[in-house]
Amino acid sequence: MKIVLTFQESEEIFHTALCNAESTGHMAGYGLQLRWHEKSYKEARERLKERGEDVCQEDILLEILRGGGHLTYFDIEGGGGEPWPINLQDVHEKVSNAPARNILNFIKQQDDAEDADVILQTVFMGEVVFG
Repeated sequence: MKIVLTFQESEEIFHTALCNAESTGHMAGYGLQLRWHEKSYKEARERLKERGEDVCQEDILLEILRGGGHLTYFDIEGGGGEPWPINLQDVHEKVSNAPARNILNFIKQQDDAEDADVILQTVFMGEVVFG
């Protein structure tokens, strides 16, 4: 089954996945580190603050993508390998490539770290590589 998502729905699921997997250190358990350009981070944070929004790291990371920047996972334990960079278009196109059961858990607001893990790996790596 393929689930078709709007750009907004894809962004919301991706944001929640960042909250559930990246912020809790779940992805670090695979030896992965998420990186971004510090200048992009500061600019994204300022844009959100100018709009009067309360911000958390996940909001800033999504705003980096919305501002034309990118986020990259690096494998810091497995010998380096190729990095996995993404931009906003990747979020829009790849969230819906995750298994339907994981997407449906987000839609039903019954998602957990495992669902988030699958979403992030699908967006960044194109498939579930770890776990």
